[in-house]
Amino acid sequence: MEHAALAKVEQMALKKQRVYQQSRIRYLLRSILASLFIGFGVIVAFKTGNLFYLENSPLTYPMAAITFGAAIILIAYGGGDLFTGNTFYFTYTSLKKKMRWIDVGKLLSMSYLGNFLGAVAFAILIYFTGLFNDHSVNSFLFSVTDQKMNTPWLELFFRGILCNWLVCLAFFIPMTLKSEGAKIFTMVLFVFCFFISGYEHSIANMCTFAISLVLNHPDSISFSGVIHNLVPVTLGNIIGGSMLMGMFYYYVNHPKQAEETEENEHEPIKAIK
Repeated sequence: MEHAALAKVEQMALKKQRVYQQSRIRYLLRSILASLFIGFGVIVAFKTGNLFYLENSPLTYPMAAITFGAAIILIAYGGGDLFTGNTFYFTYTSLKKKMRWIDVGKLLSMSYLGNFLGAVAFAILIYFTGLFNDHSVNSFLFSVTDQKMNTPWLELFFRGILCNWLVCLAFFIPMTLKSEGAKIFTMVLFVFCFFISGYEHSIANMCTFAISLVLNHPDSISFSGVIHNLVPVTLGNIIGGSMLMGMFYYYVNHPKQAEETEENEHEPIKAIK
């Protein structure tokens, strides 16, 4: 079923590892690029959502969720290296014994660092554009940021798990499709699902927080709030990508399991006596 897509997952993970081995700077730059792309999605989502938020419209979150889909298209086709997707790719490939676990730790650490640096860089760029100088434009952004920074730790953790499960599927399911249009639609749909559901994505949160902090923000938005959110969300994202995607698909597609499934499919149906 998904064997061809999983082969692509392996190839992608090994390609990322080769980039890292050839030049850590290049790998870091690709990671920076990914969060810059997410930054574009964050800006268009909050600018669009704010138009509806000011009118107390029920379409605020749906419109923001739809427009945020631009981020995943940029990453998928623009060559960005995203930490959350890597938790799936590297875990699966390591379980297949194509990568060492120590290398997985190095690659994930570097991609997380690059994503963080990209979020900070994008926030600085946005600050100098002056696009958020008008306080009325910041309303929706500050409302969401405040909510994220004051949600209980355990809730953030489980939202992080569900989020990266969906995000990894948003990259994985299109690998089984042939039409580029179908791939784009699927990716945007899955991202819409995670955004509208209220799940938590560590890298998207980095960009949201960085932008909020460089602006004239309320006291409820703080660096301690960033830590409060990112620690449980990042841990949840790791579990969602590595266990619910990497380990799960490795287990259900393990050679022994596959052989048993194939034998059961070809076993003749016994008559009921």
